[in-house]
Amino acid sequence: MNDPIPPAATRRSAPTTAFTHRLRVYWEDTDAGGIVFYGNHLKFFERARTEWLRSLGFSQQRLRIEQGLMFVVAETSLRYHRPAYLDDLLDLTVAVLDAGRASLRLAQQALRDGTLLAEGEIRIGCVRAAAAADGTYLSCRLPDALIRKMATPP
Repeated sequence: MNDPIPPAATRRSAPTTAFTHRLRVYWEDTDAGGIVFYGNHLKFFERARTEWLRSLGFSQQRLRIEQGLMFVVAETSLRYHRPAYLDDLLDLTVAVLDAGRASLRLAQQALRDGTLLAEGEIRIGCVRAAAAADGTYLSCRLPDALIRKMATPP
């Protein structure tokens, strides 16, 4: 069970320092013209969020198995500025915009050599891994250890 979260720690609105994950664009990521298919930016952002959590010491698999929780995407907003191409080396960033009791609002970017290609805001929620009888997933509090880790400067 999670420790109680003090009221002052329940909401944060200042962005944290961005985490960066480097990723190479492969054939499977592109369309027939060698340009990254627009939907794949969501996959790239997902990978960056997973690696960001790992950098904080959290495995999503372990969270699911040991604590019975998982993260789900609740909302996304993306803006595309420039195309990414086959063989590009992308830097994908993750920065926390806001942390609530059961969700995070994150800013993410895809950059090539410092040039912004795509950016988005993603809201993820923390839910119980076991679905309710009606098939829905019930929200639950973010792990206190994760909140503490996010509040600690890198």
